[in-house]
Amino acid sequence: MYKIIIFYVIFYAYLQVDGSINYEFQSKTLLRLSGKIALVTGGSRGIGFATAKILSEQGAIVAITAKNSERLEKAVLEIPNAIGIAADIRKTNDVKNVVNKIIEKFGKLDILVNNAGIFPEIKKLHEIDEDEWNKVLDVNLTGQFRFTKEAIPHLQKTSGSIINISSDAGIKAFQGFNADAYSASKAALILLTKCWALEYSKDKIRVNCICPGVVDTDMTKPFLKTEKDKEFMDSEHPIGRIGQPDEVGKAVLYFASDDASWTTGAILTVDGGESIK
Repeated sequence: MYKIIIFYVIFYAYLQVDGSINYEFQSKTLLRLSGKIALVTGGSRGIGFATAKILSEQGAIVAITAKNSERLEKAVLEIPNAIGIAADIRKTNDVKNVVNKIIEKFGKLDILVNNAGIFPEIKKLHEIDEDEWNKVLDVNLTGQFRFTKEAIPHLQKTSGSIINISSDAGIKAFQGFNADAYSASKAALILLTKCWALEYSKDKIRVNCICPGVVDTDMTKPFLKTEKDKEFMDSEHPIGRIGQPDEVGKAVLYFASDDASWTTGAILTVDGGESIK
């Protein structure tokens, strides 16, 4: 009888005065990425920032990269357990420096989120300058290759996870979209996801891909200038609205966690149904 009473006294200690469970205690037992080291490219804003914050809140130490040092510093202040490393994804030495700094500081790497990307000016194919075309592919495709190449030897040691952020523009063509280089880079990243998933399956590295639709970020602001623009974009998604960055970040969390321990080579659309229209 006394043992039962003692048990309830101890249990009650974890309850707050209003009778709700002490979530500070509870959250510590439910963190999904405790002890993990994550790298999120393009992590100073938009989907990358939201993703880094979610991974951090779930126990990971997160390194974020961005080309803009000032924006990077501001982002780090808003993300718990985060460091920022300035880098240009188009420069191989910058990419190597990022990975080397993470290994020097933390000794390992568990999660790579290939998020960094750019969106070109809307033009038809015959209007695109070759330099414009090459820049988009260099950032959105070759940049992901650079980071993955440098990260692989370390992910092999941790049986890590790679999450590529593509787009539903890499899955289907949209009438009037006219961003061919962007679509080509995102489609290629989808196939690379499957290639890498097979190539590194024996190392127990999981490689998965997320394809967002239109998400409310700085990248999409040019398309959302007026209420009419917003209404049109909302209507393009069967669920009735555009997405929020954290909705993509939560999908990244799934792939990064042990919840997806038997998932590799998967292509997940997070687009409000836009790609199935």
